[in-house]
Amino acid sequence: MNALNTSIKTHDCDLLVVGSGAGGMAAAITAKLHGLDVLIVEKESVYGGTTARSGGWLWIPANPLAAREGIKDSKEAARTYLQHEAGNHFDAERVDAFLENGPRMVDFFESKTAVKFVLGPQFSDYHPDAPGALPGGRSICAEPFDGRELGDKIKTLRPPLAEITFVGMMIGSGKELLHFFNVTRSVVSAAYVAKLLVKYGRDLLTHGRAMRLTNGNALAGRLAKTAFDLGIPLWLNAPAGELIKEGDRVAGAIVQTQDGPVRVRAKRGVVLATGGFPHDIARRAKLYPHAPTGAEHWSPTPEGNTGDGIKLAASLGATTADELPNAAAWVPVSRVPRRDGSFGVFPHFIDRAKPGVIAVTRAGTRFVNEGNCYHDFCQALVKAHKNLPGEICAWLICDHPTLRRYGLGHVKPFPVPIAHQLKNGYLKRGKTLAELAKVCGIDPVAFERTVAEFNKHARKGEDPQFGKGSTAYNRYLGDPTVTPNPCVAPVETGPFYAVQLVIGDLGSFAGLKADAQARVLDSTTGQPIPGLYAAGNDMASIMGGNYPGGGITLGPAMTFGYIAGRHAAGVTD
Repeated sequence: MNALNTSIKTHDCDLLVVGSGAGGMAAAITAKLHGLDVLIVEKESVYGGTTARSGGWLWIPANPLAAREGIKDSKEAARTYLQHEAGNHFDAERVDAFLENGPRMVDFFESKTAVKFVLGPQFSDYHPDAPGALPGGRSICAEPFDGRELGDKIKTLRPPLAEITFVGMMIGSGKELLHFFNVTRSVVSAAYVAKLLVKYGRDLLTHGRAMRLTNGNALAGRLAKTAFDLGIPLWLNAPAGELIKEGDRVAGAIVQTQDGPVRVRAKRGVVLATGGFPHDIARRAKLYPHAPTGAEHWSPTPEGNTGDGIKLAASLGATTADELPNAAAWVPVSRVPRRDGSFGVFPHFIDRAKPGVIAVTRAGTRFVNEGNCYHDFCQALVKAHKNLPGEICAWLICDHPTLRRYGLGHVKPFPVPIAHQLKNGYLKRGKTLAELAKVCGIDPVAFERTVAEFNKHARKGEDPQFGKGSTAYNRYLGDPTVTPNPCVAPVETGPFYAVQLVIGDLGSFAGLKADAQARVLDSTTGQPIPGLYAAGNDMASIMGGNYPGGGITLGPAMTFGYIAGRHAAGVTD
């Protein structure tokens, strides 16, 4: 690492940021606004990282938006909740840094950048009955953003995940999504959706893509707009090949560009923010219990997230938090056939909690409260297969009225046709439960018994077996028009439908061990490696392998990016 080829080009800056997602851009923007000369390098041909594909939520306890709405929260309550969630893997030093700096980060970006947030006041913590949890107010999301403000650079913003758009149009969370569910039941919703579709059609004709950015695409766009306005260069197709050390300090990296290698000399150090390792097959095989070869896993994250930052740091003696009970943020996904023969990945966030939807294994039995968070759902699925041979998978089941009311996975509600998804095999159908079981390879006797038992209680809005609809988080995702339980209704009017679920992730947890200043730690001494920082999923999650609430990846990503940028700039106040 110290022996450098002196014939290659050089580029001097104060801080080098490797990766262009929320963590990396937060570090770059913070450092720039504190006077540093910053360079961002991105190995792919588009910028925005996993952030641009995500829901765009940030979990920030005691955030200023909640305070303005009169929601009572405190760092002490959030710390209690995180200590409960993380258990033996609670990292007090980094948790305290996150809780102290998260609200400051929000204030900083809202006051000094193009980043604007909206509050999810009813977006509950995922375990709302745990000590210190809240039924809403800790999750915030970027405001929708007009992509035209990016000018020509909109062309290289990573597009949203195709499978979670509607014919390519992004749909915002919360009230906007409800309008789409109610499009055939409300004149107001129909007008709202029609207006969005007209705007989308205009954008397609004029720009070739949606210009109204929502969710994670809006966050990535707003961060990028700020970076470009500040004059921060962003090199695409420019992977960092190796880190440069001067003495014991990281002082840059060799970056491969389309014009050849460049030695980037960074006086204040390097921030690694390359998105973790969800597509590193070898690390998946090592750390994912459901994927013994690493291939039995389907991630909707960008395919370029192959653990580059972790590998760079490991070459200097850093280590990862492989001891976490969950190495990634699990999410059930379905594989969506595409016309070219490949498969997309659809993450199931909302449909599982809807009334009239249940999940069963091939054994024909339920195994979890379907309305629980995706991370918990997948853990229960793995546990259910402890003595069940074959592929780890589940079937999401509903009847005909439920399918046309809410959709199921990639299948959209009425009036969108379903014929093509029946034809390509994504959606399974049976006139009877027994016929559906045969099509899916489910034990028919046990399946019919499971549905009959579920329906007996569901007609009264009850689920004594798993308590679906019993928590604020369940109810947030249910249908408030269904009473007495917004998450429970019988499965009884044929034909019946099913979509297969397998395990995916929203990002890896087992990142680099770091301190409260986002400095990567040496595995031998436990001390910070001078000049080396980590943010986003390149840093080990502060959640202890658990998933406390919506935005527990992006919230810490931007917060520790902010911390890293300030530390690199020498800011101590």
